[in-house]
Amino acid sequence: MHLPDLTSVEHRPWPVPKLPWTWQQAWYDLLFAHWPIDAAELRGLIPAELEVDTHQGTAWIGVVPFTMRIKRRGLPGIPTASYFPELNVRTYVKLGDKTGVWFFSLDAASRLAVWGARQFFHLPYFHADMSVAADGDTIHYQSARRGPRPARFSAQYRPSVPVSLAQHGSLEHWLTERYCLFAQSKSGDYWCGEIHHEPWPLQEAEADIKENSMLEPLGLRVPQVDPVLHFAKSIDVALWPLARA
Repeated sequence: MHLPDLTSVEHRPWPVPKLPWTWQQAWYDLLFAHWPIDAAELRGLIPAELEVDTHQGTAWIGVVPFTMRIKRRGLPGIPTASYFPELNVRTYVKLGDKTGVWFFSLDAASRLAVWGARQFFHLPYFHADMSVAADGDTIHYQSARRGPRPARFSAQYRPSVPVSLAQHGSLEHWLTERYCLFAQSKSGDYWCGEIHHEPWPLQEAEADIKENSMLEPLGLRVPQVDPVLHFAKSIDVALWPLARA
């Protein structure tokens, strides 16, 4: 895990924050699985103050499995909450002129990470039984959420072409090059979490998704079209404290 180059900012839509970063993360073996969806289907699931972001008039919903390593600046890693699988369900939103990610859910294998993210980042984390295994360049990924809103995901996926950087204006650039997340606290306040990383080293991917009920707790069905698939082997990330949006 390395700190991304904070001086490499030409690819960003706005400058990095002036405050010091507080968290360092590395994300490994990511699959971006995205489906087009009518923005009207998402409208009731997202706070009214946020605009559903669209690409050429179409909204997108994504399921993103990966493995995370995380460390607080200046502190040692916590064994049970420093390295674990994570799986998020997301779409894309705007607040004013700032675009970012809206998470419908984030499943993680670490109970402590789930508690901390809910308490301090106002994010809808859930504890899940998860396993990840690599067979050459193929990743075998399984997740089964615990609790009253169960959801499952099982897939194997692999890159299918060499690494390339997404061109500005392309769909893959729009889906992946996002530098903040939005969250809403229990009090109703909106928060923005800034992140920084270098451009995504994307590869088109192949996936055999055997089970995917991650949208069911939202009252949605997986659209009956082939997903747009991208793979990234790893990326290093810096994060800043949440700020009121």
